[in-house]
Amino acid sequence: MSKTQNHYDVLIIGAGPIGMACAIEAQKANLSYVIVEKGALVNSLFNYPVFMTFFSTSQKLEIGRVPFVTISPKPNRNEAVEYYRRVAEKFELNIHLFETVNQVVKNEQGVFEITTSKTIYTSGNVIVATGFYDVPLLMNVPGEDLPKVTHYYKDPHLYAFQNVVVVGANNSGVDAALETYRKGANVTMVVRSGELGPHVKYWVRPDIQNRIKEGEIKALFNSELLEIREGEVDVKTPDGLMTIPNDFVIAMTGYQPDFSMLRKFGIDLPESLCPFYNEETMETNVKGLYLAGVVCGGLDTHKLFIENSRVHAEMIVKNIVS
Repeated sequence: MSKTQNHYDVLIIGAGPIGMACAIEAQKANLSYVIVEKGALVNSLFNYPVFMTFFSTSQKLEIGRVPFVTISPKPNRNEAVEYYRRVAEKFELNIHLFETVNQVVKNEQGVFEITTSKTIYTSGNVIVATGFYDVPLLMNVPGEDLPKVTHYYKDPHLYAFQNVVVVGANNSGVDAALETYRKGANVTMVVRSGELGPHVKYWVRPDIQNRIKEGEIKALFNSELLEIREGEVDVKTPDGLMTIPNDFVIAMTGYQPDFSMLRKFGIDLPESLCPFYNEETMETNVKGLYLAGVVCGGLDTHKLFIENSRVHAEMIVKNIVS
């Protein structure tokens, strides 16, 4: 494919809610912009479990002052995907989907050159709003690469009447365990710590606690998955090594930002892996290169959400205009 040259005041990497919010603010400030997204619109939300319910209320997920109207106070994944698509339509956002950003470099004139899988752009400013959902935290155990292992849980029906191991006991792990159990799966949770995660949704916690108490879902606390094989897994427990029958492993071990991409863009990453940025402007150590949304949190993915990072869009565009 031939390369074409396109120039914008702002290029935004990532078409999630925060990337869209940045585009709306750029549009309001009469800045030319483009969003480049390697997957679908709000790709992370699209990949959430089909029946997931948000912790936040719909009002706290709104962008562009467009009301997010739901029957229940807390929207589900399908309602959110529909809402953000409608917002993109309302503002006629300039979004290029299924296009991967490969490199961002600053030339001698101080202009960014952005190379993607489809073309080359130039821009005075770049906003990285890629979230943290793209890179799963691996267990690094033998057999993790088998087809029966997934780090992205979608729909419980696949696991009906199967022996399922769920690794992790935060929201994603608890949801996967409960939903697959209710589709007839024989579920065993493998949990490194001695208890459920501290951030488990308050309306879900009693449900999983009761299922474990009644023995309907088995939970191996202070335990670790050691090896995965076709038909079985090995688990290290306080009572010794346990081998249990297994058809599927759902590894809800968490996710992290694409640190290699941030480094490639020239962003400083200290040992804490929390990228450097100015908390008042969201500008990184590279002038004109900004971070927005949960990517700012590094490994601390529980610190930033849609509801408390929407303000990044206004901060960034205000700094660009000034």
